[in-house]
Amino acid sequence: MLKNHAPPNLIKPLLSFDLSFLSSISATLSPLQSARLHRFRLRRTSIRAVVAMSIPKFDSTGQSMPEHVAGNWYSVPGLRLRDHRFMVPLDYKNREASSKISIFAREIVAVGKEEQPMPYLLYLQGGPGFECPRPTEASGWILKACEEFRVVLMDQRGTGLSTPLTPSSMQQIKSAQKLADYLTHFRADSIVNDAEFIRVRLVPEARPWTVLGQSYGGFCGLTYLSFAPQGLKQVLLTGGIPPIGDGCTADSVYRACFEQIIHQNEKYYKRFPQDIEIVQDIVTFLAESEAGGVPLPSGGILTPRGLQFLGLSGLGSSAGFERLHYMFERAWDPILVPGAPKQISSYFLNTYENWVSFDTNPLYAILHESIYCQGASSRWSAHRVRADHESKFDAIKAAKEGRPVLFTGEMIFPWMFDEVKALRPFKEATQLLAEKEDWPPLYDGTALKNNKVPVAAAVYYEDMYVNFKLVKETASQIAGIRLWITNEYMHSGLRDGGGQVFDHLMGMLNGKKPLF
Repeated sequence: MLKNHAPPNLIKPLLSFDLSFLSSISATLSPLQSARLHRFRLRRTSIRAVVAMSIPKFDSTGQSMPEHVAGNWYSVPGLRLRDHRFMVPLDYKNREASSKISIFAREIVAVGKEEQPMPYLLYLQGGPGFECPRPTEASGWILKACEEFRVVLMDQRGTGLSTPLTPSSMQQIKSAQKLADYLTHFRADSIVNDAEFIRVRLVPEARPWTVLGQSYGGFCGLTYLSFAPQGLKQVLLTGGIPPIGDGCTADSVYRACFEQIIHQNEKYYKRFPQDIEIVQDIVTFLAESEAGGVPLPSGGILTPRGLQFLGLSGLGSSAGFERLHYMFERAWDPILVPGAPKQISSYFLNTYENWVSFDTNPLYAILHESIYCQGASSRWSAHRVRADHESKFDAIKAAKEGRPVLFTGEMIFPWMFDEVKALRPFKEATQLLAEKEDWPPLYDGTALKNNKVPVAAAVYYEDMYVNFKLVKETASQIAGIRLWITNEYMHSGLRDGGGQVFDHLMGMLNGKKPLF
């Protein structure tokens, strides 16, 4: 516990001196002088952070909690990294009474640039419910971005090292209603508030930063543009432009996406026609098994409809077709003893669970439909919309009739909270979230129509997760946005394209790729 704190009224005057004149002369300084000025600003920011840390805040046990803790620099090949931890309100609308949660952010620069003055770029990860990537070397878009930015990888609240909400940690909250209420604070509006909390404490002079949003991170980017544009210098979106209408837009999303999902299934079976029979045999085996499926290693059950869920990862990302095919190659155990019963291999069952990943990232399932809700409930939208397409997506019927079994896409269904062991404890809380109607707004249509922040977006023509037609509709309501429409990449283009996607978007904003 920190002791002997100086009274806040004695500390504030130390930070009140005016350094605004420095900004007015910075343009006339040499590179060396600019570097020295930047180091001074960093020290000033550090002093500000230390003073803020020295004013104690207390948790429920009386322990003091620093508002911002910065770690030491460390290395991976080609990069220097520094960890930051921030204590933020769980509920920004009720700051004083709110409990605190920890938000983790990793600052990354190219080797040798630790003290160089560079603008900041915040990366917002796809999801919901997934942490930022963990760099192991200087590669991909991070390598490209570090040529001119300090990159900040923020684990969104509830993920990674940001007060992670795991199957075990969430069970500390015994009441389903209390858990549902707690989870309402983990959507894009709170994520943007966390980003702003970090920006004003991390960026020298609290200057605006660049935001790069991938997939759901792009959804968060539009929330940022709606409610905190003062924190933004420019925004890059990759496969992440959501519908922004009032109410719950999930129904329109799933109706639009089913057409693309069917198309992706057709392409998959055209590539690997031998898998038609393999998948049919697995579906028949599962349907005829006791309880309508086979046990999974974690304690859940694999059913025909659970098998269809493999389309989420297999049909929409680069190399997904190949990975899915090679998985089906090893679906069955060999018969070593004549007369031994046929059974699905442990390799296949373990690989299935690794693909699904609810054991590590349950928020993806629990909060998925809520990301489309503003003032209305989702009422298990994907489940209702699928019912309109059941003649095509009934796996057991398709296998019996000799038709290809269609996989589903990015959809969460209520039966998953019975069949997936990691999700079972949260069935009631998720039901409450599905019925919740008073969701706060995530977007401000007026603010977006009057947007002044430069925005560039990569739009993938055959994106299975974010429908092209809905993207175009939303983009027409955002002032100043530039779209790069391509079928060269799938939804995972930012990851797959090395630095090319990032470089292309930056070129659209910095004049290297002018309007034509």
